[in-house]
Parts: sequence; structure tokens; C-alpha cells
Amino acid sequence: MRQRSVARAATTAGMHAALLAGAFFSALPFLWLLTTSLKPEKAVFSPPLLIPTRFEWMNYARAMQVAPFDRFFLNSAIMAVGITVTQTVFSGLAGYALARMHFPAKHLFFITVLAAMMIPQQVTLIPGFLIVSRLGWIDTYAALIVPRATSAFAVLLFRQSFLSIPVEIEEAARIDGAGTLTIIARVVAPLSRPVVAASAIFSFLFAWNDFLWPLVVTNSTRMQTVQVGLAMFSGRYGTFWTLLAAATVVALLPSVLAFLAGQRRFIEGIASSAVKG
Repeated sequence: MRQRSVARAATTAGMHAALLAGAFFSALPFLWLLTTSLKPEKAVFSPPLLIPTRFEWMNYARAMQVAPFDRFFLNSAIMAVGITVTQTVFSGLAGYALARMHFPAKHLFFITVLAAMMIPQQVTLIPGFLIVSRLGWIDTYAALIVPRATSAFAVLLFRQSFLSIPVEIEEAARIDGAGTLTIIARVVAPLSRPVVAASAIFSFLFAWNDFLWPLVVTNSTRMQTVQVGLAMFSGRYGTFWTLLAAATVVALLPSVLAFLAGQRRFIEGIASSAVKG
């Protein structure tokens, strides 16, 4: 009996050690980024020490002075919030239609949504740019937000979640005189808060960290986002690695805070959306 307890304890300790090692190596790039942001410029090419011998806190102040990062952060915030709100609303409505309503070619629409998830963003880049250009939206918030106001992944996420809600609840609301939009807003949405949170977090993280599309549809510094602004640290004569690392750490903070704030709802939403197919 004692030998079994010892073997079980040894197995548990080994599993924890393996998990801790995996977690450390997963976090190592982020730790390296953080320590690089605090190193003097000359120490970047010195022996690769994880902890700097001298902390250069002024790297953050200098990084924010290289470019108008206050404007970049404002543009990224407007774009991320706009995409998050529109994707959540429109994808939720589309997901409800695919889950509850009956109309011709419904299954064909659902297959089309699934197929849209398999198309890389680079394939739609040129057609999307041409449409935005002909609408006269280049260098505007409309170009940053409207083309990504829906998401095939979010539609699928909402559809799978709505299928798990008993139809009887909605039928009871209809008997009381509620319309479709009222049912969605007051019955279905409150019951799907974890999925709404998961979709919002996905949308926000995607929008905040997007680089390619804002680079294509913005020309002036006034409309560029923070991810595009980070490219200013790389020039013809080299890259300012410590300043780039400092600016990247600051740019990562909204993503990290958004995930930590909705982590529990995020996990619940992913789990609940897989209950029923």
C-alpha cells in the first residue's frame, strides 16, 4: 500500500514537473521580450542573459516618443471596439438564423459559412482592397472596421450555442407576445453570455493584433494602428531592438488584460458551443 502511495506521488510530481517545464518554455519568448525591453542598447548583442545586469526603464519613454503612439493606440482601440461590437451583433443574428429559422437553402448557407473559414485572409486581400478603394474608404475607420464586421467562426460559435438552448423557452416567450428580436435580446443572449464573451474576446484579440489589413488600407500616420506603428523601429540602417521590445510589451497589455478579464467566460463559451452539433 505504501509503495503504491509513493509511486502515485512520484508520478504526480513528475507530471507537475513536466507541466512546469512546458509552461516555462512556452512563456520564455515573452520573458525574453520583457527583459530585452529593459536592457541597454549595447547589451542586446552581449551574452544572452535572461535577467539584465542593469535595467533601462527609460526605454519605454523613448519608445513612446519615436512615433505618435497615442494616436496609434486610439486608432487601434476604435478599430478593435468597432470590430468586436459589430462581429458580436451581426454574427449572433446570423447564428440564430442558422440555428432556429427555416428558409430555403439553409444548409447551403451553413456550408458556405464553414467554407469561408477555410479561405486564408491573403486570398481576399486584393478583392477587399479594391472594394474599399472604390467606396472611397481608404485611410478611414470604415475601411478598418466594416470589411470585418462579421466572422464565419463567430457565426459557427453562436449557432452551436443556440442549438443547445431548449426551444420551449423561446416558445414560451412567443406565447407572451415577444418578437424575434426581443427573444434574441432578452432570452437567448442572456442565456449565451459565455459564448458572447468568447466571441468578443476572439474578435478583440484578432482586431487588436491585426497587422496586414491596417497596413494595406491606411496611408497616413494619422490613421495607422499600433501594430503598423511598431514597424517604425525597423529602418534602412538597422532595428532598435530594445525600443521595439518596449513598444511591443505596451502593445501586448490590452490583449492580456482583455483575456484575463474574460478568461472564465471564454472557457465556458468554448465548452458550451461544442455541446450540440
